[in-house]
Amino acid sequence: MTSIPEEKTPAGLRFRQGERLRLRTLVEQLFDKGDSLFEWPLRAVVRSVDGDQLDAMFKGHVPPGTGRLQMLVTVPKRKRRKAVDRVLMRRRIREAWRLNRGSLREAVEAATGVRTLSVALIYAADRNVDYSRVERSVCRLLPRIISTLPANVNDLS
Repeated sequence: MTSIPEEKTPAGLRFRQGERLRLRTLVEQLFDKGDSLFEWPLRAVVRSVDGDQLDAMFKGHVPPGTGRLQMLVTVPKRKRRKAVDRVLMRRRIREAWRLNRGSLREAVEAATGVRTLSVALIYAADRNVDYSRVERSVCRLLPRIISTLPANVNDLS
């Protein structure tokens, strides 16, 4: 078992409600207009939204708790038939994201043109994959997601 570095507080590693992509409008826009990245066994769909676009989506009343970085995990039933397998893979993906998202979070905070960054991670393998493979895939996707941010971002990678 790996230990958490001392400089990272447990509160900084939590996966809070505001970081969960749950608003139907944002999810639909993500899949309609987002960019797709693939790193086996995950496919990431990414979309950055500025403040004006977000206000237009919700007609000026953006729901409270909408975070700067939001993530959604999906494991298709077509790929993993048993619910136990889907839950296991969802938990592994979420854990890998939670522990490694720091650089992406800093990049989004530094991006002045981004109000919220929506990311959907979709599991693409037909079998359960070890946590180490999932974590490696998430770690390879994060710099690619950072590169999709608008050009006015300070280079943090």
